Amino acid sequence: MNNHVEKPWGGRFSEPTDAFVEAFTASVTFDKRLYAHDIAGSIAHATMLAKVGVLTEVERDAIIDGLQAIKAEIEAGEFEWSIAREDVHMNIEARLIERIGDVGKKLHTGRSRNDQVATDIRLYLRDELAAIVNELTRLQTALVVLAEAEADTIMPGFTHLQTAQPVTFGHHLLAWFEMLKRDHGRLTDCAARLNMLPLGAAALAGTSYPIDREFSAGLLGFDGVCENSLDAVSDRDFAIEFVADAALLMMHLSRFSEELVIWASAQFNFIELGDSFCTGSSIMPQKKNPDVPELIRGKTGRVNGHLVALLTLMKGQPLAYNKDNQEDKEPLFDTVDTLRACLRVFADMIPAITPRRDNMREAARSGFSTATDLADYLVRKGVPFRDAHEVVGKAVALGVKEDCDLADMTLAQLQPFSDHIDTDVFDVLTLDGSVAARNHMGGTAPAQVRAACARARQWLQERLQERLQEN
Repeated sequence: MNNHVEKPWGGRFSEPTDAFVEAFTASVTFDKRLYAHDIAGSIAHATMLAKVGVLTEVERDAIIDGLQAIKAEIEAGEFEWSIAREDVHMNIEARLIERIGDVGKKLHTGRSRNDQVATDIRLYLRDELAAIVNELTRLQTALVVLAEAEADTIMPGFTHLQTAQPVTFGHHLLAWFEMLKRDHGRLTDCAARLNMLPLGAAALAGTSYPIDREFSAGLLGFDGVCENSLDAVSDRDFAIEFVADAALLMMHLSRFSEELVIWASAQFNFIELGDSFCTGSSIMPQKKNPDVPELIRGKTGRVNGHLVALLTLMKGQPLAYNKDNQEDKEPLFDTVDTLRACLRVFADMIPAITPRRDNMREAARSGFSTATDLADYLVRKGVPFRDAHEVVGKAVALGVKEDCDLADMTLAQLQPFSDHIDTDVFDVLTLDGSVAARNHMGGTAPAQVRAACARARQWLQERLQERLQEN
């Protein structure tokens, strides 16, 4: 390690940094992924400095050309990153000075690494959010396609993981669409809040140079500027908000994953996952393990941990910037990587699901899933609900004793429980009759599932148009 690299802040110190301390405090090993955003911010800053007369046009052009050349070096794998230069910012600045000489030293006029890194992170997260939302809508689209195809497929609905009432598989899938729709809204809100420019706050108090922050914001596509310099450099609530939104989204994916694992088991056998999303056993040749949903379920804890880490990181910091904030990047970066990967594989996995429709229907036939329908039938005949509830409970008890579902009982078996039961009772005890009866907004009836799919497609189309307008 080179302990003799000149530090940009070295004038105050009489001894070089200890080698271990240098490595301990460096962040370049992980923050170098910000290089493109750091360079974009620097180009905008140089352009602004020339506009207000701090740099000449010649100096501006030399700086911009140098930065673009450095970006090409990095992307070609030719850039030498140095821990001695601490972070992505100083590595790029030092290389710029090597390339263009003293003019490169003027780039940092009117800014600090404090507002520089705050800007870089916002630029980075803004781009990543756009990519994440794209993967999320791809997953939502896959759910709608499958839900439309399975609008008539009947399966048992559960509460407490016990058979409750029959629902359609399409209706169940659209429940996940609705959860993801709210996740989409949270991520979109987060993107709007973070899109304010910190650059110009400098170290903490602003700068005495005649900068034009609004001009810089326009160059970088920000909606405005952070209005308080202390807040601009010191807070990371936008990053915490993103990780909180990511934790919610991962929780939804985890719950969905849990159902896929259960449904794919031999005991349920409601679905088969595509072979490309499963693995086998090293000892048991019959096994087909649902590793992808299991791993997504596990990675949810990882993102939850990052949220706690960032909240804990910020909770004790006084204003303004503190070195603690160097620890914000690894949890943020890993959350971005984890969420994008999970959404991508989930969106690919949904079309590879093969429903076992006969098994779903047979499961819905057991467990007395139409018991509520029998109670509702009696209520419509004038029986008070609590009395109807008791009648059905007795009928179910008989079914348990004789191992017979309500729909399979004879009229002679049912009528002793209530004089109001007649031949028309079998219209409501069938699975198809049960789901068809829930024919209202939000209900499980096939007609409602198809209508919900149409609304979902319209919503997705509107989001697509919004993204196209933004680009």
